[in-house]
Amino acid sequence: MRQVAIYGKTGVLEERKSSICTRRENDISCERESVSGAVSQRACVYCGARVVLNPITDAYHIVHGPIGCASYTWDIRGSLTSGAEMFRNSFSTDLRETDIVFGGMKKLTSAIDELMENAKPAPKLIFVFATCIVGVIGDDTEAVCRIAEAKYGIRVIPVKAPGFSGTKSLGYRLACDAIMKLILPHANQPKRFGVNILGDFNLAGEMWIIKGYLEQIGIPVISTITGDSSYKTLIQAPSATLNIVQCAGSSAYLAERMETEFGIPSIRVSFFGIEDTTNSLLRVADTLGKPEISANARKFAAERTEQILPVIEKYRPHLEGKRAAIFVGGGFKAISLIRQFNELGMEAVVVGTQTGKKDEYEVINSLVSCDTVVLDDANPAELERFMTEKKADILVGGVKERPLAYKLGMAFCDHNHERKHPLAGFEGIENFVMEIHKSINSPVWEYSRN
Repeated sequence: MRQVAIYGKTGVLEERKSSICTRRENDISCERESVSGAVSQRACVYCGARVVLNPITDAYHIVHGPIGCASYTWDIRGSLTSGAEMFRNSFSTDLRETDIVFGGMKKLTSAIDELMENAKPAPKLIFVFATCIVGVIGDDTEAVCRIAEAKYGIRVIPVKAPGFSGTKSLGYRLACDAIMKLILPHANQPKRFGVNILGDFNLAGEMWIIKGYLEQIGIPVISTITGDSSYKTLIQAPSATLNIVQCAGSSAYLAERMETEFGIPSIRVSFFGIEDTTNSLLRVADTLGKPEISANARKFAAERTEQILPVIEKYRPHLEGKRAAIFVGGGFKAISLIRQFNELGMEAVVVGTQTGKKDEYEVINSLVSCDTVVLDDANPAELERFMTEKKADILVGGVKERPLAYKLGMAFCDHNHERKHPLAGFEGIENFVMEIHKSINSPVWEYSRN
């Protein structure tokens, strides 16, 4: 079997072998909890919930737990806002040893009271995150939130997300449930022509780029969930005609609930790379069933593609034949990155995700070569081993993977949520190509590898 060749060396835990494959095997174990002791790159359940809800611009977030939980996720996404700046703050009940013994409900109540007395402007929305220690001691955060809602006449929504209770994907689901709890009371709005954008967090202003494209071809955007969103825009979401889902890992579940409870159909999209950006614009336009909008979309995509092709052709000779490793959060983003590298004449030799699904891995395997290593929920030791074995020239990942790439003397591209420049849309294509070129072809690697 091919597996013998892959796993013949030391360094892979026996329990992890089913989560690593090549196209020849085309069978990978995924959507399960991390293997104990494997030093997974995944974040916890609480972090998964927080990163989805954090970009709501006029919401306050109270982390009910030790101060480290709030510190870990403070301003965790590089999300930009066109309005309120409340989400830039982070509040914590800072639970200590005595609170663990006697309970932290009084402390949480006091925290909400203090926030309402001092916050300017006063919030319309507060999320209360219950972290690991609260899951252990059993504080009734839901009761505290109900009392606060009645007292102050605002929405106070509990998010029970102890980090040990599952995977980061569970945190996404809990965040989606919290959003549904917010918008369900507004379900009976009349329908209007327009879309909701789900799963884009306005990293470096990417939501504005996508929203601008849609509006240029004649498609109004009703609500964005959650990049650059607000209480006012979120509660309008049930009136939309269509949901377009950018980050399937974080928002596919929300789209399913909105289709069941509001009758809003959804399609998955990606705005990374020429192929996916073009196809997404055309699919959205065609799904809405207005011929003039479909014609606008085709014309717009053709014009922007014509503008961006010279940039790709300029840098392609410097990148052709290079080998890339990918480790990102969701499978849909990994698929788009493989296609982008194909456009540049590069090969993806290692592809991993934190929360990929079976159908996404099937698409990944259809796009890569027979010997490309595909990993679910990889750890640093596995990434190092396979990137070295496959002689990768660059790693595309997030902040946790950057030190590993640099330690190996390997180029790196940050495609995670801390970045400050857009990589989505046609503007993002140019930024991506230039960053890949500058990183791979930097002379520094000649010195670091010697």
